[in-house]
Amino acid sequence: MRTRLFSLPLLGALFALGSCINVIKPGKDFARVATPEAPDYRMEDNWAALPDRRDSADAVPRHTLLRDQQRDAPVDVFFVHPTTYYGRTQWNASLTDARVNHFTDASTIRKQASAFNSTGRIYAPRYRQATLFSFFDENSTNGKEALDLAYSDVKTAFQYYLDHYNQGRPIIIASHSQGTHHATRLLREFFDQDPKLRRQLVAAYLIGFKVEPEQYQVLRPCDDSTQTGCYVGWNTVEWGQEYPPFQGGVAVNPLTWTRDTAAAPARLNLGGVPYGFDGVDKRVVDAKVHNGLVWVHPTARPGYPRFLLPGRPELRHSFHIADYSLFYYNIRQNAEARVRAYRMLMHGG
Repeated sequence: MRTRLFSLPLLGALFALGSCINVIKPGKDFARVATPEAPDYRMEDNWAALPDRRDSADAVPRHTLLRDQQRDAPVDVFFVHPTTYYGRTQWNASLTDARVNHFTDASTIRKQASAFNSTGRIYAPRYRQATLFSFFDENSTNGKEALDLAYSDVKTAFQYYLDHYNQGRPIIIASHSQGTHHATRLLREFFDQDPKLRRQLVAAYLIGFKVEPEQYQVLRPCDDSTQTGCYVGWNTVEWGQEYPPFQGGVAVNPLTWTRDTAAAPARLNLGGVPYGFDGVDKRVVDAKVHNGLVWVHPTARPGYPRFLLPGRPELRHSFHIADYSLFYYNIRQNAEARVRAYRMLMHGG
């Protein structure tokens, strides 16, 4: 079976196996499964995106006027991709799994990381990501151990990036889902208590996972569209619905870049990019912050799928998969705006 990001073929296969999330549970405990070989980040193959190489982060949606401008970009983007591995044979993906790597590149690197290619040079490490079931493992420590292993790679990759690529340039941290689980920790361990690194932080886009309001001692959520040295985050849910696991987290409205609960009309949506990455849908959804979530009225336009998993009916109101795509143009413009503000602040222009 060729996997796609929660696509109909994958879902159909899962539902054919049963209606329980355990159909994607690895068959052995974490400690009883061989750990994939750790990546060596000196090797370019262990990076899904590097700015001086042709890769999926260079993409722009077809039939649009957007352009990749990494060559002259004034900042770096360190992007941590979400889960693209749903395997049952082991708890963590191997970096030699060509199918997983291709899927990562064709889905999240192409359709999420690329949102930053007008203003940042994109670095995206491959890592021994935890399998999807790790987030639903409530009865053992296997999921946590798998996530800790995955984070150890992200941390190693970021340190390698700082030592060999960064050269003191400003940094945007961006992520989604499992990537945000790791990026949130990365900010805490590298930036929160390090004034020098904090001065390099343009902003962090911690999207698609719950970020606790008291996560950091120093770093704070962004209050407006041009604040720097701060972070934003959201989880997209159908208007009027709740999703308890993400309630109470930090939620910034991606149409206004504020945390107030005023409804932002769809006219503020500069454009979503559907799953096919083949155009722009202007005014695709509105947005309103509600108790750690961002509510949207679902669009009738195709290409913005819901988050469907067997045995997890509470997810059917979530637009987790579309957290980036519903607001693609707004994210792109906002990254540009924060970089301009950062440069004005640091260099006077």
